[in-house]
Amino acid sequence: MAFLLSACGYHLRGALELPANLKNVYVEGGSAPLLDQFKQTMKSTSTQLTTTRKGAGLVIKVFNEDFSRRVLSLSSRGKSNEFELLYRLDYELANANDAKMMERQTVEIRREYYNDQQFVIAKDNEENVIRNEMYQQAVNSIVNRARMALESGAK
Repeated sequence: MAFLLSACGYHLRGALELPANLKNVYVEGGSAPLLDQFKQTMKSTSTQLTTTRKGAGLVIKVFNEDFSRRVLSLSSRGKSNEFELLYRLDYELANANDAKMMERQTVEIRREYYNDQQFVIAKDNEENVIRNEMYQQAVNSIVNRARMALESGAK
């Protein structure tokens, strides 16, 4: 059964197959939550997040990272009912010698959620969960784009 599943391309959710160039990655810039998410994502693969550029096969440079929150609707009492979260960052890929492997790209993720005034504490926790999911989505997007760029560059 295991052979059949692996032959059809099946893999566990969150598992990433990465090319050899992505086995040692260095992330330059970025907030602490983004770096934590990179660490968690890399743990599920055979990739190591290095602390210096020296041994890195790939350097991910993060620029203009911004997380914003905007009120979308108000209740009759003037309390906020609905929020929009926007996470945006620019990044580019380079090798350890700082030669660009991919030009600057943008990742932008938007989420909306309802803020029930009767359950304020639970909604704060919900916002934290949504933020973590947004960081995870950004990291997966960057890693997938890097994988595609490396695979197309190797051909």
